[in-house]
Amino acid sequence: MANSFTRRSFVQAAGLASALPVWAQKKRDLNIGHTGITWVQAPPPRPPAPADGAAPAAAPAAPPQRPAGPRGIDPVYIEGIFKDISSLGFYGVELFANQISGMEEHGGLLPLIEKYKLPLISSYGGPNLTDAANRTKNIADAIERDKIFKKNGGKVVVIGPSGRGRDYVFKDHKDDIVATLNEYGKQLMDIGLTGCLHQHTGTCIETRDETYAIMESVDTRYVKFGPDVGQLQKGGSDPVQVVKDFREIINHMHLKDWNGGQTFVGYCPLGQGKVNLPAILDLMDGKKTAGLVMVELDGDRRAPMTALETATIARDYLVKQGVQFRKA
Repeated sequence: MANSFTRRSFVQAAGLASALPVWAQKKRDLNIGHTGITWVQAPPPRPPAPADGAAPAAAPAAPPQRPAGPRGIDPVYIEGIFKDISSLGFYGVELFANQISGMEEHGGLLPLIEKYKLPLISSYGGPNLTDAANRTKNIADAIERDKIFKKNGGKVVVIGPSGRGRDYVFKDHKDDIVATLNEYGKQLMDIGLTGCLHQHTGTCIETRDETYAIMESVDTRYVKFGPDVGQLQKGGSDPVQVVKDFREIINHMHLKDWNGGQTFVGYCPLGQGKVNLPAILDLMDGKKTAGLVMVELDGDRRAPMTALETATIARDYLVKQGVQFRKA
């Protein structure tokens, strides 16, 4: 029989393919992790209010075992992060430096890493970048925490900038920031870790111009870039352009969406905000990095959904974008 696959049928087939969802057309070469900040720890319980005329309840004999806040050191809370992220098939987790070092008193993180088959990829921390007078000590203190991180299999230190006061003037601190980043980056490399600067709103490296000024001045042999695309959007920058401009030295990323809403500090689950996430994924597709692209959403006790629910929304959105996940 003659081949009946005519030009018309080819066009029809091509049209059908273009109508398929993105995930059915292309599988991205991109592994995705998730940061732990989304999981907000429950505050310690309060004693019940006394009945009218009754004496106030006695204070507890010992402090509560579950400190408040997303950065508290509670083994049950930390394990919950591992359990949820692993259950959704993400490829790794990021924790705060003080969580990683604090877990040493509770047997360390290696048992959780093995139990949930979830690598610890990144640590968020670093020294104060503007305190030039105490640079040596601040870096030394950070490196001691980083050695614990390294022991737990860590790869990338996400360098979070210090805050900016009301009278902060960037140009007055730029040289000190660059000097601290270069020295810290060198020392991280000496112990087998990669340092990635993470620009952040409300810090000494906030705006587009500040971000470019620092990343164009540091020694990129030692200091890489780990942008937060949601923070860029919130700060008025075009995150796609920033990622394009610095793609070569990007070795980690916080994949975050932003809509300016009332919860999650204005951020939102992936696909519900203004960040051009498909374009970001296109730029990172197939790029080899020391760390991972990490989904992130700032935790919020007032939020209408749990951390597991927001992470599930993110996972499902990314699957539709062609991202593949581990089998849970």
